Amino acid sequence: MTPDRWIVTLLGLLLIAFIVWFFWLKKPTGTRATATAGGYQEALILVKGGYTPDVIVVQHGKPVRLNFRREETATCSEMVLFPDFGKSIQLPTGQTVAVEFLPAKPGEYEFACQMGMLRGKLIVE
Repeated sequence: MTPDRWIVTLLGLLLIAFIVWFFWLKKPTGTRATATAGGYQEALILVKGGYTPDVIVVQHGKPVRLNFRREETATCSEMVLFPDFGKSIQLPTGQTVAVEFLPAKPGEYEFACQMGMLRGKLIVE
């Protein structure tokens, strides 16, 4: 093999390794909810083509308030579901809606739109 073929092959393998790491192996660190004076762990989640941030880290045994602000009109994002906590909340466009619950035990809990296209994760430590 000529040197230029070695370089192209090496660059191709490096690109494949990066794609595998980025899409399948990279673990999101998440955004830690901030403690408020009222005792809640609170975070603001922007809904626009997805949830930003989409991974929230909280502590168990302390009340959580997630404030969702929907900035789009897509029908998929009209509602957010927390199946593990028995919550489903309507999200009107341009308004901030609070979701409050108490995570009793550590774990990873998913939340999503009613169609399952927009997804997020709550990590309870």
